[in-house]
Formats: sequence, structure tokens, C-alpha cells
Amino acid sequence: MTALFGYHTALLLRSQRWLPPFLLYGAVLAIGVQGGGPVLDSLGYAAAPLLPVTAWLVRVCVTQEPSAARSITAAAAGPRRAHLASLLAAVVCAAVPGASALAVVALISDPSSADHKVAVPRLSAAVGGLLAGAVCVLVGAAVGALCSRPLLHARGWSLAATALAALLALVTSGSPAGYAVTALVTGSQTGTVRMPVLPLVGAVLIAAAAFAIAAVMASLRGADGGRAAG
Repeated sequence: MTALFGYHTALLLRSQRWLPPFLLYGAVLAIGVQGGGPVLDSLGYAAAPLLPVTAWLVRVCVTQEPSAARSITAAAAGPRRAHLASLLAAVVCAAVPGASALAVVALISDPSSADHKVAVPRLSAAVGGLLAGAVCVLVGAAVGALCSRPLLHARGWSLAATALAALLALVTSGSPAGYAVTALVTGSQTGTVRMPVLPLVGAVLIAAAAFAIAAVMASLRGADGGRAAG
């Protein structure tokens, strides 16, 4: 798995396909996060876009190999392991820049409530923001895994399903990502840091289930995810 993970990570980093999601994320942060803003509001704003960004990166990672190379990788390591490695590469490549961005946001923001009247511990806020970011990354990875190859092959349907599922995962009240981001924003009203521990557990379970389903389908449908079979 280590070699497969390194292979898929190198493919992603050497390509130009990672640029659009990260440019989008940078633009969202530049527009919505201002130095001196309430720290919890800023962290919530910075964490939420990690969900669609991760889903986008997953779609990139699971489709970036040419068919011939994918067949060779699957034959050497098995389609299940090869697919899992591509999913893990996407998660790590989203999590590392995301964590760095959240840390910067925590440093440049004002450690206070939304009305700037209640002090908020910067370290606790940063931890809460990182946990919320982790929740968004994991849920985004689950969305990407379920809305791309080998479950969905048609590019139009895959893209539409990814966008819709990412939006619902952010706005639905029962979603771990929506709960984690909302906890930051509502906590900012009173200056209370709410650690999204339960949403993180839920996100881990959801991501694990999605990865397992995608890996099983990759094994059943073969290296090309059943493209030839329709």
C-alpha cells in the first residue's frame, strides 16, 4: 500500500489537475477570510470548502491513470488495493494543505466571539477548526468515492452527483460536516469552542464505509470499473 500510495500521490502532484480545486479553495479563503475577523467564524468558513475540494481531488485521483496503466497496477496489486491507494492519496493531498490553511486562519484571526466581546482561546479554537476540517475532508472523500469510478462512470452524471452530494453534505442538519461547521459558527456567537468529536467519529465511519464499497466494486468490476461491460 505504501508504494501504491506514493505512486498515486506522485501522479497527482506531477499533473496539473490538482490546480483547479486548490485555486478555488484559495479564492474562497481570499474572499471570505479577513485578518482580524472572529476566529471561530473564520475557521468555519475555511473548513467548509474542504468538503467539495476533497471530493474533487478524489475524482481526479481515481481517474488520472490511463486505462493501460490502471490495468497493470490492478494486475500487480489487485484492483481493491490500487483503488484504496488512490482514495488515500486524495485524502492526504487535501488534508495537508487544508490543515496548513486552517492553522494560518487561526493565527491571523481575532481570538474573540462574533461581537468581539468574549475572548476565545486561540489554541482551543485552532484544535476545533482542525477537527472540523478533518470532518469535512473525510465526508468529502466519501462523497468523491461514491460519486466516481467505479460506481459512476459517466463523467456528466459523476460531476453532477458529486456537486449535489457535496452541497447536501454541507447544508443537511444530520451531516457530520454540516454539524461541525455549524458548531464553530454558533459557538462564535457566545465565544464557546465546541469540539466536533462525535461528528469526527461519524465522518470516519462514513468514509470507511464509502471506501469499502468503492474498493469492493473496483474488485468486482475490474481495473476499468466495468466500462466495457456498460
